[in-house]
Amino acid sequence: MSIKEKLFGPKSKYDSTIPYTYVARVRIIEGDDAHIDYFADTICGLIDHLDDKDINPEEVRIFGLYRDHEIELDVKFCVAEGGGWLERPGICHSLEQRYHETLETQYKGHVEEGECSYEDREREGSGPF
Repeated sequence: MSIKEKLFGPKSKYDSTIPYTYVARVRIIEGDDAHIDYFADTICGLIDHLDDKDINPEEVRIFGLYRDHEIELDVKFCVAEGGGWLERPGICHSLEQRYHETLETQYKGHVEEGECSYEDREREGSGPF
């Protein structure tokens, strides 16, 4: 990581067309709005973190956080046929395909092959918070 990146963070964090981070919200009690959050700068990092914490897809709502708003991602595009979380590059392919079909901004920047818009970011997740 260069000195510039250490001071200002990854260049992709300044691209306002893609989320600067992702959050997964897990309800603490069914029927209540209280939740705990898990974060990662990449969707693949967030999915890996959720999988490591044994959090199932049906327990989660995932959001891309932008500077002034958040957009929910449909979790079904992050899930394998067997019901578990997709892994890289499957998650990349699924989200890239969804973006090409719909042009919905929350799926932008994920590529299976070529240059990923999130390549300069760390993939470690954090939480619960």
